[in-house]
Amino acid sequence: MEYSKLLDLASDLGYELAMSGAETFRVEESISRVLKAYDIDAEVFVIPNCMHISIEPVPGRPLTRMRRIGQHGNDLDAVERFSGLSRRICAECPAPEIAAAWLKESRESRRYYSIAGYLAGNFLGGFGFAFLFGGGLRDALCAGVCGILIGLINKFMDRVGANQFFRIIAAAFIMALPAYALGSAGIIYNPDAAVIGALMILVPGLLFTNAMRDIIYGDTNSGINRVVQVLLVAMAIALGTAAAWNVSFHLFGSYTAAPAISMPLWFHAIVSFVGCVGFFILFNIHGPGGLLCALGGTLTWIVYLLVKQWTGHDLIAYFCATLFSAFYAETMARIRKYPAISYLVVSIFPLIPGAGAYFTMNYAVKGQMDAFASQGIHTAAIAGVMAVAILLASTTVRIITTLRRKTKKV
Repeated sequence: MEYSKLLDLASDLGYELAMSGAETFRVEESISRVLKAYDIDAEVFVIPNCMHISIEPVPGRPLTRMRRIGQHGNDLDAVERFSGLSRRICAECPAPEIAAAWLKESRESRRYYSIAGYLAGNFLGGFGFAFLFGGGLRDALCAGVCGILIGLINKFMDRVGANQFFRIIAAAFIMALPAYALGSAGIIYNPDAAVIGALMILVPGLLFTNAMRDIIYGDTNSGINRVVQVLLVAMAIALGTAAAWNVSFHLFGSYTAAPAISMPLWFHAIVSFVGCVGFFILFNIHGPGGLLCALGGTLTWIVYLLVKQWTGHDLIAYFCATLFSAFYAETMARIRKYPAISYLVVSIFPLIPGAGAYFTMNYAVKGQMDAFASQGIHTAAIAGVMAVAILLASTTVRIITTLRRKTKKV
């Protein structure tokens, strides 16, 4: 048996999954299952920036592959393709050369949205979410344009190879400055809603979701690593928007944000769907699955609003809505045979506390430390409640799946 080629195949497949943004447990399971299909037992260890695979075909003579994993993407179409490829390899067990050719074909046939489509996704994401944070039409249009600015900056930073921390600071600053300036001029009425709507594009939704799922599945090292990355991104966003606010204040003066606009439920459904359409484009999801992801985001947001209205407590609403989102993702994944992460990351996106993080840092910049501490604790509580809800849903689904398998064997 060509152990070295099979080890190369498994490591290349795992690397592609990791670089596309797959969860740690998915990368490890895919590698292990591919090798197990050829009756090879492997020790696999993956963290967000490194992958280590070891087999021992001959006692005392181990073979090992180690790959460094660079900056992760948000390519959920690629996660879907490479996950499907791993299942195909396990089912057919082709020769290593044939499987490697399949991997090359999957790598080269990946789909991407055009530049116009990508910028449209940025516009729709900012436009839709600005309404959810209490903005009006002018605020939402401003958020959409700011979203396009973020897209252009990200594309430019990709070309020059800037690191992630700097690109987020630059994007947050260049995006927020015109919004604050327009607010000071009275052209838009709620600059905060416009800024938060556009900032949702910079919020690491996939990273946040994967961090929770890694911790849930026992990959504590990976989960903590991702949590630290999320905090660094939040810090970069805070630095960029704080710098923009200070520049705007000294150049154009202060602004007074208008009260949040109350909207009917049907309008919330429409704008949340529009916002989630933008994000399934940004996460590179194609086909009808993208619309199902956006539908999940809409239903999740409606559940949140209804539970909050009934109970008057937002943490309970976050818990119930996240629970719904997680069960929706697991259900769609099993019906359509696609990874659950694609459905979860978009459907849960309206709940990610981008506004909480923004106002926490905003209070810190303005020196309102009591409000900073209160808002920060509340934002952390939201993240904790969401993690518990995902844990409950995922554990329940796994228990049901395990029981069904045992029943079929009996």
